[in-house]
Amino acid sequence: MKKEPGPGFRKKQIELEPCPICKGKAVMKGVFYELACADCNGSGWVIAGSKLVVSTDELVTQLSFKLQQAQREIAALKSQMVGRQSQYEKLNRLGAGGTNYTGD
Repeated sequence: MKKEPGPGFRKKQIELEPCPICKGKAVMKGVFYELACADCNGSGWVIAGSKLVVSTDELVTQLSFKLQQAQREIAALKSQMVGRQSQYEKLNRLGAGGTNYTGD
């Protein structure tokens, strides 16, 4: 095990999974109205494998990590666009009045 002085300087990403009780919806169907899920504290997320509830302040950080990862994946997929869709995304100014011409 590697020795580290003091607490870690970087937050570790916790693997989250949708709550198995409410299936990630954060609410349960009551008799007359929807109630917040008691197993995930109404967040819809639990720690993967252990099914433990994530505290609210930690959940905000972990969801931010997941959002940043998804945005990086979207940016990578957009940079790989080829073919007909890339014609629609890039302006070529070949149409009437300098608009985008796609050849349709």
